Amino acid sequence: MSAPLDSFQAAEAFALSLPGTERTTSYNKPAVRIAANGRTFLYTGREEDTSFALALDLDTIDLLKTTEPETYWQSPHYEGWPAVLVRYDSPNPERVRTTIRRAHEQASAKKPVRRRGR
Repeated sequence: MSAPLDSFQAAEAFALSLPGTERTTSYNKPAVRIAANGRTFLYTGREEDTSFALALDLDTIDLLKTTEPETYWQSPHYEGWPAVLVRYDSPNPERVRTTIRRAHEQASAKKPVRRRGR
């Protein structure tokens, strides 16, 4: 059985083990992004005491919330947006790792973030 991702630090460490990632901040809080394009895919989110957030497409989010609502959810703040909350106490940490990999793949495939003034 896989070790749980029972804190943001554990989720962050796993995300940083994926290729081409780097530590960054999002709204002045820790996050992980793709170095090559600046896309953040894992961050603390607004429910940081219980969950971390992943940037994913809406279809994947709907599937996750339907198939494993005890792990994947959205507070009203996230409803309709491409981000899902992931509970630290998930009974299936290996699926959580797979989901982090998927967020990494989706962020890697996107075009670089354009910054104002560049």
